[in-house]
Amino acid sequence: MFDVGFWELILIGLVSLLVIGPERLPKAARIAGFWVGKLRNTVASVKAEIKQELQAEEIRQVLKEQSAFDEIQATLDETKGAAHSIQSGIESASEDQGKPK
Repeated sequence: MFDVGFWELILIGLVSLLVIGPERLPKAARIAGFWVGKLRNTVASVKAEIKQELQAEEIRQVLKEQSAFDEIQATLDETKGAAHSIQSGIESASEDQGKPK
């Protein structure tokens, strides 16, 4: 992320040693490590929440598409039923015409 190399870390360590001093440097390093860890945990939890929301949205989208397909299937079944009843009506009408009165 920040692309910090070995020499940059050595330079930061030396400057920290000069500015903070050898007595307080271990405590400052522990505090910095604590906050870096806390920041990483927070970023990881935010990433997980975003990923979960995206997955939930994808599931909602799939369910919406599925309901649209179900509606189309119901309309298709209705149309088939209507076509079948029309065909039955036509067949019965043609049978009625073929019978002598």
